[in-house]
Amino acid sequence: MSYTITELFTGQIARLQRTFTEQDVRFCKELTRDYSPVYGLNEDIWKSYYSQPIVPGLLTEGLITQVISEKLPGSACILLQKELVFYHPVYVGDVITVELEIIDLNLKRNWVTQKVTCYNQAGNEVIKGQVVIFVLSNEKMDR
Repeated sequence: MSYTITELFTGQIARLQRTFTEQDVRFCKELTRDYSPVYGLNEDIWKSYYSQPIVPGLLTEGLITQVISEKLPGSACILLQKELVFYHPVYVGDVITVELEIIDLNLKRNWVTQKVTCYNQAGNEVIKGQVVIFVLSNEKMDR
């Protein structure tokens, strides 16, 4: 689904769910060159801090931007600002649900502010915050 800025409204919600795998973590580590041992699938350093290897925060953030680009608004836009707090680690195998809710529209600037809530399969809130996006045009994208 794709929305123009004038079709968006305060209170509008979009959700997306994903299960993060070991392969996702490997790809993320290679792309970002972030080889922190807390993501280590073969190293034991993470055991001092967590019950299992954690998923990089950047990978979880990618699910947030996926909701923006595919669902809300689903049209061409640029991320201007993000404020996120990571409350609970995301582990390999976790099913993460991202929920975005529009909390403010600035039609003069084509800015949309969205509340971000991410939770795992147990219902634990893992990330909370907000993003501001700039919607580039008032035209729908073909998908």
